[in-house]
Amino acid sequence: MEEAPRYDLGNEMEPRKEAVAFNKPNKGTSVERFREMILSHLKVKVGDQANLANLATQVLSVGDANKDGHVSLPEARSTWALLQLNEILLALVLRDREHMPKLLGFCGDLYMMEKVPYAPLYGISLPWIMEVWIPAGLRRRMDQWFTPSWPHKAKISIGLLELVEDLFHGTFGSFLMCDVSATAFGYNDRHDLKVMDAQHIVPEALFQEGIRQQHCEVDEDCLYGADCLTSCDLTKNRCTPEVTRPNLARACKALKDYILKGAPSDVHEELEKQLYACIALRGSAEQMEMEHSLILNNLKTLLWKKISHTKDS
Repeated sequence: MEEAPRYDLGNEMEPRKEAVAFNKPNKGTSVERFREMILSHLKVKVGDQANLANLATQVLSVGDANKDGHVSLPEARSTWALLQLNEILLALVLRDREHMPKLLGFCGDLYMMEKVPYAPLYGISLPWIMEVWIPAGLRRRMDQWFTPSWPHKAKISIGLLELVEDLFHGTFGSFLMCDVSATAFGYNDRHDLKVMDAQHIVPEALFQEGIRQQHCEVDEDCLYGADCLTSCDLTKNRCTPEVTRPNLARACKALKDYILKGAPSDVHEELEKQLYACIALRGSAEQMEMEHSLILNNLKTLLWKKISHTKDS
């Protein structure tokens, strides 16, 4: 049997004192102590999940940047700095899925991800002086001019629905998508959806812990990112922890104009009906788990049936 990799933080020189962000773990920290640090950090981020030990092992594996079977002190400090970033945590959680670009390398909290050739998901970028003078309705129509063919859009849309599925009760807990906009996503040459900006995809446990401390006077005070809104408990002037709309409803709202434009006539009506039912979802996904799953599966099935026999699938 092949010997398991041995991780050793080593006794390298400590970095200069001003490198405060990269001063953990301390010199002489054992690998077991570093693993405990990682586990504690992950528990704060994603909650007390049953398989956090597996995620910690993934982190240590990524931390062994040169794949020599050891985690040196500089590697450990880089790993710890990197682990503070939501997008890296998500990349680890979705490591075996196609939705997240691959982490290619890192140094400290600087990192390089796999290139996504097509972004944003749709639309064009215009100089701000032009944006000011273009009416919102015309701007939305212009965005729809620069999109792939409908079968390709259907495949990309399925990718977004699958991402929602992966983030809801995933292997390492649930995540909230707090900015479901075209700029947050892109796609590759095979029209597989890719997350471009994961800054506002946050662990639900971390979101709830933070938002319940938020002082509020009205519900609008309880907004994180562009899309994660909870309600204000006026008896305590604190935000409640449960979002008013699940990830799926926000994803369907983002997809509505995108996927309905150019949809074949034989699916347009049913697709529109299902999208509006999806957008109407309220409450957390846990509160309506059966309805959430039913709508998600119906949408995926409808789209797959239409493109499964084409070369675009």
